[in-house]
Amino acid sequence: MDDPERLRGEPAALVRDPELFEEFYGRHVDAMMRFVARRVDDPHTAADLTAEIFLAVLDSAHSYQACRGSETAWLYGIARNVVSSERRRIARERERDLRICGRRLLQADDIARIEDKLDAASPGRHVLAALERLPEGERAVMELIAVDQLTVTEAAAALGIRQVTARVRLHRARKTLRQEADSKTTGTHHAAVRARSTGVGTGPADTSLPYVARGEA
Repeated sequence: MDDPERLRGEPAALVRDPELFEEFYGRHVDAMMRFVARRVDDPHTAADLTAEIFLAVLDSAHSYQACRGSETAWLYGIARNVVSSERRRIARERERDLRICGRRLLQADDIARIEDKLDAASPGRHVLAALERLPEGERAVMELIAVDQLTVTEAAAALGIRQVTARVRLHRARKTLRQEADSKTTGTHHAAVRARSTGVGTGPADTSLPYVARGEA
């Protein structure tokens, strides 16, 4: 998922050169919207957070170092920080004036476009929900690799950890998920046998865990 292009010249040039920033924005805005849409289900919040990611890019442009990874990995690291910060803020204060202002700025066409992206990202949100029981470090690696489709190298750079650490966490996460998936499969089989013997139907099975455990998300 590495981009063939990197930031031209010094990273701080994004701040000084509007055309360079516009080029960077156009290259990544769709990916960032998908990243956010997998984690929230409200179009106004998705629009706000996507904008905040690129504002954060301007604030931290000086921190980009090509030797530490691609601009994609750097950007995903920023996006994770923005989304995490928003979650903490919502936990402290549910209603924000800034959110109300964001709603006023969105036009009907904007809302429809973002809602389409939210619908498309719905499977990703289900997968993320299936990862909630993992330890934070393992979940973070699994999210970026299985859900956001980053490479191990990019995920490690985005999280600021070594590649070997990322690989170990990924292995542990998949092992845990496989065990849970096997357990659920066994439970579903027993329930189906009981249902056939009693004539009582069963609900649809949750396929999120085996899907992620096999590394197919």
